Order: sequence, then structure tokens, then C-alpha cells
Amino acid sequence: MGLPLRKNRVAAPPPACPLTETLTLLRGAWAPNVIWYLSACPRRFGELRHDIPRISARVLSARLRELEARGLVTRRLLDSSPPSAEYALTDLGRELLPAIDALAQVGQKLLRQWEKHPRALPAARTRASGR
Repeated sequence: MGLPLRKNRVAAPPPACPLTETLTLLRGAWAPNVIWYLSACPRRFGELRHDIPRISARVLSARLRELEARGLVTRRLLDSSPPSAEYALTDLGRELLPAIDALAQVGQKLLRQWEKHPRALPAARTRASGR
């Protein structure tokens, strides 16, 4: 038999970590990519599918809904036939662009390093690339 669970007497939960909250905004497969491709101008669903060819329609639709719910993306219905919608970044979404850009730059440096020194590749990358 285990010990009884004691009640926690802390009055309030600790303040949220800003880094955790920011990364929560970017969670979900392809979310940073969607934000990146909306950075230049508003895009329709089909245009985003063309921009990110490896994303499925189901996942793209889910990410757009999640990003809209988090306040990073706006959806504007277009008066067209057939009905269509256009997605754009909000001011909050635009604030994430420097962070996404910084991550992309680090990723490019890592890829260049791995190309120069294939033995430095992480195990998962060596299996995936067949090296």
C-alpha cells in the first residue's frame, strides 16, 4: 500500500515561463513553416499547400485553425465563387518571425557542419540518409 497523497498548501501556481509560453505558440508539426510562409503576404489555403508540398491538407487545416485560435493568424473570407479564405499573420504572429529566422540560421549552420564532417551526424540522420 502506498503513502497517502498530501494536499499541496501552495496558495497560487508559479508564474508561467515566458520561453515555455512562446514555444507553446509554435507547437504542432509544420506550425513554424506556416508562419514563415505567411510572413511575406496573406495566402490562401491552396497557395500554402503549394508553398509547403510535403504537408497534407488535413494537417495544414489543423495548423491554421490552431494558429488562428492562438491569435497568430487571421482568417478572412473572400467574396468569391467557390468560397475561399485568406490567411495572414497578426502582429503577435509577426513578432515570432525573428525567433523562427534565428532557429533557421542555426539549422543551416548545423547542416553545413554535417556536410563537412559526416561522422558528426546524429545517429538518426545517418540512418535516414543511408550514410
